[in-house]
Amino acid sequence: MPKPLGTHRPINGGTFSLLGGDTSISGNITATADLHIEGRVQGDIACTALVQAESSELVGAINAETARIAGRVEGSVSAREVVILQSARIRGDITYDALTIEQGAQLDGRLTPRNAQSQAVARGRDGNEARLILAAPE
Repeated sequence: MPKPLGTHRPINGGTFSLLGGDTSISGNITATADLHIEGRVQGDIACTALVQAESSELVGAINAETARIAGRVEGSVSAREVVILQSARIRGDITYDALTIEQGAQLDGRLTPRNAQSQAVARGRDGNEARLILAAPE
């Protein structure tokens, strides 16, 4: 049985789609429900909320309202709220309104706030947070 992805509540009121660890998809995915991915996807993803498991691999662009990244991503991420967990390995640019990065996460790419009110939070293993206010590009 796969380990649970955490206590994430679906944004749209109760439905979500799950791609299990034994699933490998080549092609773009569009979902109106929240999307939980434990397997491998090679293609672009567009959804309301994305929750990615540690063992998951995504190769392609991600466009979501919220994205919680725990596995490997090769491609850009664009979301209103992005949470990068310590197990995440990302190679690509991230565009966000709110960004949280846990200590231990690896990121090879550019961080770009969407607007002047965007903020980033770095969280250490002890749970302490450091908030950064980043200026939007002009």
